[in-house]
Amino acid sequence: MSTALQIHASGIKLPVSLIPSTTKQISRASKRVGRIRCSATTPNKKYTIAVLPGDGIGTEVTPVAVEALRLAGSLEGIDFEFKEMLVGGAAYEATGVPFPEETLKAPITVFPQLLEASSLKRSVTEEVDFMIIRELAGGLYYGKPRGFGINEKGEETGFCTEIYSSSEVDRVARIAFDMAMERRGKVCSVDKATILESSRLWRKRVTIMSEEYPEVDLSHMLVDTSGMELIRYPKQFDVLLTTNVFGDILSDVSAMITGGIGMLPSACIGGPGPQLFEPVHGSAPDIEGEDVANPLAAVLTAVMLLRYGLKEEAVAKRIENAIFDTLNEGFRTRDISTPGAKIVGCKKMGEEILKSLYVRVPSYQLN
Repeated sequence: MSTALQIHASGIKLPVSLIPSTTKQISRASKRVGRIRCSATTPNKKYTIAVLPGDGIGTEVTPVAVEALRLAGSLEGIDFEFKEMLVGGAAYEATGVPFPEETLKAPITVFPQLLEASSLKRSVTEEVDFMIIRELAGGLYYGKPRGFGINEKGEETGFCTEIYSSSEVDRVARIAFDMAMERRGKVCSVDKATILESSRLWRKRVTIMSEEYPEVDLSHMLVDTSGMELIRYPKQFDVLLTTNVFGDILSDVSAMITGGIGMLPSACIGGPGPQLFEPVHGSAPDIEGEDVANPLAAVLTAVMLLRYGLKEEAVAKRIENAIFDTLNEGFRTRDISTPGAKIVGCKKMGEEILKSLYVRVPSYQLN
């Protein structure tokens, strides 16, 4: 795990903590537009967000998301308090315990400016916008029995068990159907019911759950077919619902639709406790400290936190628009580079997003 934003919604009780400000970026932006801009918005909401930079490039991309949240929130009358905490390898080294994970959802949205960054044809990737709801606490990765043994021929064997209970399937299926209700009303459940008993239970429980959501169009697709369809015609999908192992594979396949894994946010939701929002990419220790990481997945994770965690659509849209503006200006990190692009590092990309956030503030010309 590389980095995450953990949310504790707290109404209007908590003050904003002090984080390095964006004064320099704002100063440059105001000089560029040649006018005085002001925000007269009085903060009326306050939230506490636990920031978990984690390992590797997490310490580079997370501050970009934090500053985008801070600035966009202030422009919409919202204060955020950020509390940095340990997670992943850093947490294990310090405490002996990494942070637990639950349910993962990874949305796949293709920015039109990055169509050329995908290895697929423009006609395939245009207007793609779907979410993968992946069960992350059970299935093949956690099933028992598992281990090593010796077969009747004296050969070494390795075995593991794919197992799901009705409650596990119901939990993640409800998340998928609820998400579809907020989107285009389509759920495609991915399994391997032709062979696996666990998938047959999965399909049965998802079908039963669909009866509670008559407005949602449910379809079922075998995992091998879904992999093909994600590459052939990804815009057909709205919400994909699938198991732990299948979701692990399909989310990485889907990353190539967007141009790379550096563009994918995700969230761990469901069950008791706070929600966890994190980029899909790992800690990438091979590029740590080189200022070449793509911070957009982290910033888009902040958008997901705002949209699905806090239900603060205005702030989410403000940050999304800043990303669009920055990409329209031609700025790219090297992993999503396109012909004629301005290749920049993590810090510079963050500065440009903050600059765009500020420039979009309603302006008042003082005579």
